[in-house]
Amino acid sequence: MSDDAFERGLAIRKEVLGDEHVARAQADTSSIDADFQRFITEVAWGGVWARPGLDRRTRHLITLAMLAALDKHDELAMHIAATVRTGVSIDDLKEVFLQVAIYAGLPSANAAFALAKRVLADGADRPTGESGQ
Repeated sequence: MSDDAFERGLAIRKEVLGDEHVARAQADTSSIDADFQRFITEVAWGGVWARPGLDRRTRHLITLAMLAALDKHDELAMHIAATVRTGVSIDDLKEVFLQVAIYAGLPSANAAFALAKRVLADGADRPTGESGQ
């Protein structure tokens, strides 16, 4: 991949996850994971997340569903916190996790709902309805 893909990915990663999160990830990068951090920034963020076929909110909804279905709680918590930047509302999260319950199982959805309650506890003033982008 190119430096263009890295820069594009870094910008999208900051847009979705926030400047502080990305700065922490970069500060925590060591020789063990430097290549991996560059890879995910270029390929995931600069490649897939940058594609024109889906808007950012839709990509985020899909990501949330997959992380919940796969029980990837650390990544799911990070993406739940990022919903404020992608236009994903609390009502959207409820619908995504209900969909997860049907197609991936009740335990996965139950864990996702519990995690969302913990992550969003401080964001009680967030809108519940669909907010778009």
